[in-house]
Amino acid sequence: MADTTQRIDAREAHDHLAAGDALLVCAYEEDEKYWRNHLDGALSLADFRARADSIPKDSEIIFYCA
Repeated sequence: MADTTQRIDAREAHDHLAAGDALLVCAYEEDEKYWRNHLDGALSLADFRARADSIPKDSEIIFYCA
């Protein structure tokens, strides 16, 4: 399987999220860091992992940390 990981800038991420084309994940392991740094609509890393099996494999997923 080819690695499809790529970096995108904040504007491109915003555009993908606004269009409903991506899922946003705040990539902190600790809940406290998530609550301090998450953006509106972002899943915590723990929530993402819990839902991973139900997320379509072709979904665009944007991971970020502050």
